[in-house]
Amino acid sequence: MTNQAADIVVTSDVAYRGSGAKDGLATLDIYSGRNDKGAVINIHGGGWFKGDKAQDRDLCLDYCTAGYLVFAPNYRLAPGALYPAQIEDILACIDWVRASPHDFDHQRIAVCGSSAGGNLSVEAGVRTGLPIVSWSGLIDLDGFLARTQAVVPRKNEQAPETPSAKIDQGGPDDAFYKWCILNLLGQDADKAYAATPIHRVTASAGPMFLANALEEFIPANEVHTLQTALTANKVPSVVKLVEGRAHAKGYQTLVWRETLDFLDRYVGRTAR
Repeated sequence: MTNQAADIVVTSDVAYRGSGAKDGLATLDIYSGRNDKGAVINIHGGGWFKGDKAQDRDLCLDYCTAGYLVFAPNYRLAPGALYPAQIEDILACIDWVRASPHDFDHQRIAVCGSSAGGNLSVEAGVRTGLPIVSWSGLIDLDGFLARTQAVVPRKNEQAPETPSAKIDQGGPDDAFYKWCILNLLGQDADKAYAATPIHRVTASAGPMFLANALEEFIPANEVHTLQTALTANKVPSVVKLVEGRAHAKGYQTLVWRETLDFLDRYVGRTAR
């Protein structure tokens, strides 16, 4: 998808909370170009336990090329920081972006994320009312644990240099998904209900674009469970299901046009 304009400027490691942590977990990168639309906060994935804002540089450049000012934050990771530390960091980032002096319409901000970043995007939409994009978000945590009680959790080791568009592309992996959830919760499954954003959907939630592949790492029924809750609260949503086993950025080309259409509707200059 990447066909960036030469005039995009990337400013790295800007502190969004205090002076920024020494390990970079309270910093963000800013991608600025022509920026004739609103802003996108892009949240990286990694199962809440790994990953870095730099892994989505290609995607951030794509959003910036499409006319959006882009902020890409890091956030604290499990098990060193357990839920709700991750969403607390994202909310701090949103507050910083809202108050920032950068030249964009501060009423037009969307939060986008892939995989664990999709989970955090949904959390942000439920809590702030901002429009969100979630590609393969991990969003029905307690429901998944209830359906997989017999599954033994197992960490899936992948080479750290693996590009994010190639991570978790092999289809369902219930043992690893379960490991990610329990790692986020400090091995306490009783905390899963509180960590599941579906249970906190109200009429004040933001509109959502939810994408998933039909046979991928994240069960496709999760987006429908969330959409049902959104519909019951009269919150608009779009669900895009694609064929195959691709996960998150692995199917970017198949959902990119619809993603931009959604963003243009809610945070573009022609938002209506």
